[in-house]
Amino acid sequence: MAEEKFMFDSLQDCETIKEFLTSLVEGFENKSITLSTNGDEIHLAPNGLLQFMVKAKKKGPENKLSIKVAWKENPEAQDTGDNFLKVR
Repeated sequence: MAEEKFMFDSLQDCETIKEFLTSLVEGFENKSITLSTNGDEIHLAPNGLLQFMVKAKKKGPENKLSIKVAWKENPEAQDTGDNFLKVR
């Protein structure tokens, strides 16, 4: 199976990022996410248990928040663990 990759990198204001994240939430609800820019496009179908990772870092004036969600297309039974994340 061929590997498909998609990359987007730009400066955005908080409102635009909020709109993107809201669209992602809708995609997870519908189990269908399509990302596209400049003729590049990728379709993802999140389903079953998904691996979720959040990293945050502050160093002087630099701040970084990374969110990673991963899953397999044909998921097998997975351990959900007892980990919880609170965002305020």
